[in-house]
Amino acid sequence: MSTQATERLVSLRRGFHRHPEPAWREFYTTHRLVEELRDIGVDELAIGREAYDPDDRMAVPEEESIAEWADRARDRGADEEILERTAGGVTGCVAVLECGDGPAVGLRVDIDGLFIEESTDAAHNPVAEGFRSEIEGTMHACGHDAHMTWGLAAIEAIKASDFAGRLVVFFQPAEEAGGGGHPMAESSYIDDLEYLFAVHVGLDHPTGRVVAGIERPLAMCHVDATIEGTSTHAGKTPNEGDNAMQALGTAIQNAYAIPRHADGMTRVNIGRAESGTASNVIADHAHLEAEARGETTELMEYIKGRLKRTLRSAASMHGCTVDVDVISESPRADSDPELVDHVASVARGVEGVTDVVPTADFGASEDATFLMERVQENGGLASYLIVGTDHPTGHHTPTFDVDERSLRIGADVLTAAIRGVEAAFASTDTAAGGNAFADGGTIADRSGGTIVGRNGGGSPTGTGGDR
Repeated sequence: MSTQATERLVSLRRGFHRHPEPAWREFYTTHRLVEELRDIGVDELAIGREAYDPDDRMAVPEEESIAEWADRARDRGADEEILERTAGGVTGCVAVLECGDGPAVGLRVDIDGLFIEESTDAAHNPVAEGFRSEIEGTMHACGHDAHMTWGLAAIEAIKASDFAGRLVVFFQPAEEAGGGGHPMAESSYIDDLEYLFAVHVGLDHPTGRVVAGIERPLAMCHVDATIEGTSTHAGKTPNEGDNAMQALGTAIQNAYAIPRHADGMTRVNIGRAESGTASNVIADHAHLEAEARGETTELMEYIKGRLKRTLRSAASMHGCTVDVDVISESPRADSDPELVDHVASVARGVEGVTDVVPTADFGASEDATFLMERVQENGGLASYLIVGTDHPTGHHTPTFDVDERSLRIGADVLTAAIRGVEAAFASTDTAAGGNAFADGGTIADRSGGTIVGRNGGGSPTGTGGDR
């Protein structure tokens, strides 16, 4: 790849890094993606509610916050048309290339940032190179800026290649909240896919390493609980109060006492709790935020059920009431061995790849599993791959950064994997790797409660073109 091509990928990623936005508030991000996709010239572009049913969203923030971020995007120059089409926090988009007869292939990349204040240390590369987050208190601390760059690069490389088939790229919002995978999986865009790739940068794997597919992602759910009691004077009439703070403490202690399960690993955590107004007041309100995880979806459901029962029992013990709300959740879905083998094969032929690991345990949770599960249920194959990067500190930290050498590697691996599926699965021959930009004309070279049932909601309207 030419120096100019590499610089284009770097420029794209740095542009996204400057403008991070949190889950369901990625208005400016969607605006920038649409600008690039229209410039590329895709065959179909579904924006916001055209890409999925808004009612399928999970972990949707308050309307006031959504409106505030829409105004911020407007102030930064977001197109009013895009703001209208994503109004109410219906962000993200789906791009489709129609390249003749052949396999239907999907690629999922996530687009949201995190509520983390980015480091101002002069040694932090985004500071030194002038692309630190311009949105105080928010940053791309998990590499989604790189993921979007890969999605755009893959689309243009495939368009310029000899690929025959259909490519659908999901620019998915709200991964960090666990809320965006489900609506994308309910969209009709997933229905006919034979192959699906999802990707993540880093995850403690060095630059040059590619993990062809993850195993054992944990099924997960986020739970919020609000406890209501009765307030009274703590010294004069304590017997007249129903102490929400006591109920909160009982709930926390007993949540961690939920028995583990013989069938596999489980996790429970209370990540945030608050209650009380003054030392002489019996608290009448408490709130906590918790999560439950399991090695399988069934184990997650076990922990979630026990957690909800614990919360209700703790409230009842102290004469309080509790509202328990499942904010978001995601299932477990493993990479298919056949597609893992294919990714490993093409990755070995990509310049800059020095180490190919067939599989690795994920150890965390990801809502891309919704899309993987849907494709697998329909008889297709899915793989979630990792492209290594030398990040100076861990994900979700103020000094997280991406080694920009991995941008070209990731783009080439994804493009080679997409281009090679027909040859790999039409015969016993394994598709060979290659340079995603060998054909020229790429983006890099331009100068400019329970898991919800599957009901097939969110079908797009209209046909073809930019919806």
